[in-house]
Amino acid sequence: MARILVIGIGNVLLCDEGAGVHAVRRLAAQASVPRPDVRFVDGGTLSFTLAPAIEACDRLIVFDAARVGGPAGTVECFVDGEMDRFLGRSRRSVHEVGLLDLIDIARLTGSVPPQRALIGIEPERIEWADTPSESVSAGIERAIAIGSRLLCEWPTAPSSSGATAMQAPANA
Repeated sequence: MARILVIGIGNVLLCDEGAGVHAVRRLAAQASVPRPDVRFVDGGTLSFTLAPAIEACDRLIVFDAARVGGPAGTVECFVDGEMDRFLGRSRRSVHEVGLLDLIDIARLTGSVPPQRALIGIEPERIEWADTPSESVSAGIERAIAIGSRLLCEWPTAPSSSGATAMQAPANA
């Protein structure tokens, strides 16, 4: 299992709601030198099938559209306890399973990734469209820069999987 799990969540058919998936796809495509300790996952609209991957990683980066405050395209990064507090304040999720639910499952098994970050992008429009709005597209680029920085700051760790390819959720 990859030691660093990078998940993008959202529905790419609902304009800015898909910001997280667009971000993880772009970040995975930009990875010029594959790192065997990093796994990129298109988490779609989440499901309990992501729980084992979250429990097995040491570090977790999640990209998602989130009401972070500020104008559309605003990007905020919540790390470790900040992520937990942010998720606790915004319990409602349009996904079948919320990110908070998955973190709580990991917490129950004593497997919460010790290092974790949520990179939230303020949406502008949640409506039928398969591309994000212009302001959110700019936010996605800022979010990718933050994710790249975290990947550089977090030390590499040995991994048995060697997988860096983009992977779809198990229920896709």
